[in-house]
Amino acid sequence: MTGFICILTETIPAGLLPLIGKGLDITKAMAGQLVTLYAIGSLVAAIPFAMATSGVRRRPLLLAIIAVFLIFNTITALSTSYAVTLAARFFAGVAAGAAWGMIAGYARRMVPDALKGRALAVAMVGTPIALTFGVPIGTLLGDLIGWRAIFGLMSFLTLILIVWVLWKVPDYPGQPVDHKLTVGQVFVLPGIRPILMVVFTWMLAHNILYTYIAPFLEPSGLSERVDLVLLVFGLDALVSIWIVGLLIDRKLRLLVLLSLIGFSLVSVALWIGSSSALVVYVAVALWGLTFGGAATLLQTAQAAASGEEGVDIIMPINTTVWNLAIAGGGLAGGALLEFIGAQSFPGFLLILLLVALSIVWNAKRHGFPTKK
Repeated sequence: MTGFICILTETIPAGLLPLIGKGLDITKAMAGQLVTLYAIGSLVAAIPFAMATSGVRRRPLLLAIIAVFLIFNTITALSTSYAVTLAARFFAGVAAGAAWGMIAGYARRMVPDALKGRALAVAMVGTPIALTFGVPIGTLLGDLIGWRAIFGLMSFLTLILIVWVLWKVPDYPGQPVDHKLTVGQVFVLPGIRPILMVVFTWMLAHNILYTYIAPFLEPSGLSERVDLVLLVFGLDALVSIWIVGLLIDRKLRLLVLLSLIGFSLVSVALWIGSSSALVVYVAVALWGLTFGGAATLLQTAQAAASGEEGVDIIMPINTTVWNLAIAGGGLAGGALLEFIGAQSFPGFLLILLLVALSIVWNAKRHGFPTKK
């Protein structure tokens, strides 16, 4: 539920830009900066927050993070000032960076070692649910009840979440001071850097295509059916998480390799058949299957490589690299679109994915070991 609120808070403005623009008397481009400020908040806060709070008990920390969402989503719902709204979005992003830095380690502590990967898969399921259903439904409701009411509804969901955490979620101590690892110590652990390189290349490839999916769909005649195309993607992403949850604790390396190979095949199919609606739908379905479990797979690999003493530090590092890939995907995809055209995407995706495959294949001892 926390992950669901993080993703919904991040992405919902994209579907409400015209309404937000009218409500705050700004242009669509200015309204788009509500997404940018949120991402910046996540980017700058993840690592410092994790370092500063690694010794804090987990449940009070989670409740504090959720309360920040409640406060700043409510401010967004009520604000009539563009500057105040931007500030609220930045601090909501800070909460997201803090949340992503602790959710994985928190979930893994609740279960025996044999179920840690599955626990992470369950904890991360809010992300594809938000992308698949939350954003389209929120956008539709925004047209009916207004964008401010949507942010009010998110605040209401957050209140429910606070009660739920108080009722059901167990508490755990933070890390003792003498067990803390620094960012530098975690970064040089065997296997960490290869995993982070895979995170960056894989997510960069994904975000080039995902961010600019509408112009890419024009040759197939599907540019007006982006909602349906992304629904196919999202539904298959949910299936992917279920598959990953069943197998991750025994077949992590194999799942990563199959995901990257599958996404590479998607790139080839889109390169050859981007003008065929049928090819595009089949490719997008496979794309969803390869992507849905990506966060769980990569975070599980990071947790294994960093150990229990480093897990609360590697997750915010992962959040930082992930957000850099999102920003890089927007910049690189925009440059390709402007200077070469959207049909150049598959070739660049294939290069990035082959790099990621090479890294995984060679990281057999650490990072993506042949035996978990």
